[in-house]
Amino acid sequence: MSELTLEQKETTSPLASIDGLFRLLRLWVERGWLRPLDEALVRFFAERVSTADPLVLLAAALTSHQLGHGHVCLDLEQTLLEPDFALSLPPEGDAGLSGEVLPSQVLATLELAQWLHTLSASPLVATGALGAADCPLVLNGSRLYLRRYWNYERAVDGALRQRLAQPSEVPADLGERLDALFPHQASMPVDWQKLACALATRSALSIITGGPGTGKTTTVVRLLALLQGPRVEANRPLRIRLAAPTGKAAARLTESIGLQVQGLDVADAIKARIPTDVTTVHRLLGSRPGTRHFRHHRGNPLPLDVLVVDEASMIDLEMMANLLEALPPKARLILLGDKDQLASVEAGAVLGDLCRDAEQGYYTPATQAWLEAIAGQSLSTAGLQEGTDAEHALAQQLVMLRYSRRFGEGSGIGELARCVNQQRPEDARKVLNDRSLEDIASCRLHGEQDQALERLLLNGATKGAGARTGGPLGYRHYLTLVQRNRPAATASLEDPAWLVWAGDVLRAFDTFRLLCAVRKGPWGVEAVNQRATRALYAAGLIESDHHWYEGRPVLMTRNDYGLGLMNGDIGIALRLPEAEGSSRLTLRVAFPRNDGQGGVRFVLPSRLTDVETVYAMTVHKSQGSEFEHTALVLPDALNPVLTKELIYTGITRARRWFSLVEPRPGVFEEAVKRKVRRLSGLMLEPAR
Repeated sequence: MSELTLEQKETTSPLASIDGLFRLLRLWVERGWLRPLDEALVRFFAERVSTADPLVLLAAALTSHQLGHGHVCLDLEQTLLEPDFALSLPPEGDAGLSGEVLPSQVLATLELAQWLHTLSASPLVATGALGAADCPLVLNGSRLYLRRYWNYERAVDGALRQRLAQPSEVPADLGERLDALFPHQASMPVDWQKLACALATRSALSIITGGPGTGKTTTVVRLLALLQGPRVEANRPLRIRLAAPTGKAAARLTESIGLQVQGLDVADAIKARIPTDVTTVHRLLGSRPGTRHFRHHRGNPLPLDVLVVDEASMIDLEMMANLLEALPPKARLILLGDKDQLASVEAGAVLGDLCRDAEQGYYTPATQAWLEAIAGQSLSTAGLQEGTDAEHALAQQLVMLRYSRRFGEGSGIGELARCVNQQRPEDARKVLNDRSLEDIASCRLHGEQDQALERLLLNGATKGAGARTGGPLGYRHYLTLVQRNRPAATASLEDPAWLVWAGDVLRAFDTFRLLCAVRKGPWGVEAVNQRATRALYAAGLIESDHHWYEGRPVLMTRNDYGLGLMNGDIGIALRLPEAEGSSRLTLRVAFPRNDGQGGVRFVLPSRLTDVETVYAMTVHKSQGSEFEHTALVLPDALNPVLTKELIYTGITRARRWFSLVEPRPGVFEEAVKRKVRRLSGLMLEPAR
């Protein structure tokens, strides 16, 4: 019998002793199922309480592990129903689980009542808000938290409820102001944008959700005009700030909101008081490098009256707690985002939690009557469920925008996104196979050596997606601009032509993007980036297939406050004059300015330590971005990250063309059937 088999045999009853538990945890860490951090935390707990029960320590390990997968807590009841879900098995890139010691084996005979009793009796565990404040674990019902995340969840929950209960002064002529901003449209039985603005005037908290093209930016600009109008007329203008989670999202909103403000049919004095510069949430709060703390907090609140946060689905629980703590008590908070997109990479799905009931509406009779009176519209045919103040307080300040102007009738992208979002895989496949749709295509690969992926990334779609409508040209497009439009070598570095050229190259690069569901494996980001690099080198479009070369696109993987670059920023290496008056060219990396200033900035490659090549990026990293043509590369096997939210997010990154790259049939359909389950207790319990 092998040594591994003996070790496995010893760990089949790991709950009999702490030593047995730690042997099991070590195996799980070596297998890559558990993080070393999770094991280290449990060992620390065991040192703190030498009599700790293995059941408690196992629960602590799984709770810590769940944080790494975006869950705020461990649901013990759910864990016993699906034990292997507690380790997100099978993990990414794992071929099989035969012969392994799984949570389903370890927990096979455990009853929920027994686990809850053992946890409640442990000195490591506090029971809800009534337990000792120094216990590192908190048990609330059947949900187990690490103390820090319990505190974050309670802080966010309490702050949101407080804002909901805080009424705001509604202008006496609100109906007239709404009618002026939203002229009647006979073709639209319910103007959800108008209703969203009406509701947002009533409270210190409002949430507006909707898919791409439903008009979230248009709505919020008119809402700001609605709020600012009476205050400007009274010579008491509101202090308004706009924020987004990433630099890319901030730059997009800055451009979009500027155009929207110019088109407003309101007095110039009101327009002048609607800001168009959008900052990142980190910059807004005042990041302190190397710490989890910010310059703005309860003792030093943000100097504002209204805060708008776009792409709120990307904000994790900890960041939302910091943001709410830094808001002045009387300030309004307006959250915008698509509830159906992927949640943040970090723990928590705040917007998703808040928008659980968005589809159904759940307006109370009083709210519905007020909306119909103030907006002059009937909601009787909207198909909404009736709610109550006790159970649906949040719903009274939540509006879901339902009409997409980007993906209208005849849009394959829009129809595919709807089918995926509604988990209708067979209908989604019909859309992909519909040859009459020119904005969408499926690229089936036959083995890892199939060159169809290379043709796609070089030249865009060869059939479907743009082939009949002059679609984008893949990565050949931006690399051709690098060579063809380069300023004359005699132009000095100060010549604006270099900035114009670099800006054109950056914009051209953003016309096409490969998105991957996973990082590892033959169809993950790492392998696809290598494959793209080799293909571009073989085609003579880049001068090297390793390290730094002109045309290399790079993604920042960590915030660099010294350079003013943030995680997720993308730049492209270009040859520019070495110095003023020099004819020698040297590589610099061009980054778009995401600070509201516009333009381009150049950084020497030697100063960039935390970057990676980015012909392909994960769907998670693409949030907040849009591309003319997006190609989503699926892996050849299912794993926990493949869900309808990931597929939907990938599809909706495309403005005009979408391609689905499929190494193996059936993976797409199986992914659409699966839904993200982010465990949390936010806004689930009655207010205390």
